[in-house]
Amino acid sequence: MRCPYCERDKDKVTDSRPSDSGDAIRRRRECLACGKRFTTYERVERTERLMVVKRDGTRVPFDPEKVMRGLAAACGKRPVPADAKERLVREVEEEMHREFEREVPSLAIGKRVADKLRAIDHVAYIRFASEYYQFSSAGEFQREIDDLAERPVPEPGQPDLF
Repeated sequence: MRCPYCERDKDKVTDSRPSDSGDAIRRRRECLACGKRFTTYERVERTERLMVVKRDGTRVPFDPEKVMRGLAAACGKRPVPADAKERLVREVEEEMHREFEREVPSLAIGKRVADKLRAIDHVAYIRFASEYYQFSSAGEFQREIDDLAERPVPEPGQPDLF
């Protein structure tokens, strides 16, 4: 590992432990050349690409950046922290890899994002749902808002059963 300070490739690992989310190994390193410390993360790299089957039947590689762009549009100026959006995208991608072997319907991704966003911010959820469910009238918006008010918000990590 190259030191980010002096660019030398001489370091030792001083501490190694799972990250908070459990999906990576956090390593504290000390450069043997300059003595500065830095942190690295080791994650599993997936070699198989998950293909998304769109509504029209076309297939495209799963792109977490597309999910992030959709979230960014839905969240707009809402007080949703960047790390919450990044975590949501990471969780959705991991869940899709676990549940689907090679191909995942775009509807499954959108539903999962909507469910998770619903637990984070109701306004962002309504914005996302309006695009995902393709609302075409004020009545559809109102029905979704009424449904949102009636259904309990699922606990983080729990699926929305409705």
